[in-house]
Amino acid sequence: MSIKKKYLKNNKVCKVTFRVPKKAANGAKKIHVVGDFNGWDEKANPMKNLKNGDFTAIIELETDREYQFRYLLNQKIWENDWSADKYVPTEFGDSDNSVVIV
Repeated sequence: MSIKKKYLKNNKVCKVTFRVPKKAANGAKKIHVVGDFNGWDEKANPMKNLKNGDFTAIIELETDREYQFRYLLNQKIWENDWSADKYVPTEFGDSDNSVVIV
C-alpha cells in the first residue's frame, strides 16, 4: 500500500494517490478509501481496479491538515495503509486508523 502526494501550484490542494497492490488486496473485487475527507462514507470513493490487479484512487485534499482513513475491502474487511504518515486509535479503541498529512 502506498500514498503519493502531488501539491498543486496554489498550495491549497494536494492530489493524493492511494494505492493498494494486488498482493495486499487479497483477491478483493472492490476497495473503497474511507475517511474524514468523505465523512466515512463507505461508498464515496471507490478505487479503480488496474489491469495488473492493483487498486488506485486520487483524491484532492485541502493542505495543512491531517486526515484519518482506512481501506474497505469488499464492504467488510478494514485495512490500514502500510505507508501512512502515522496511526491513531479509532474512537472505538479497538484498532488504529491510518493518517495522511498534507
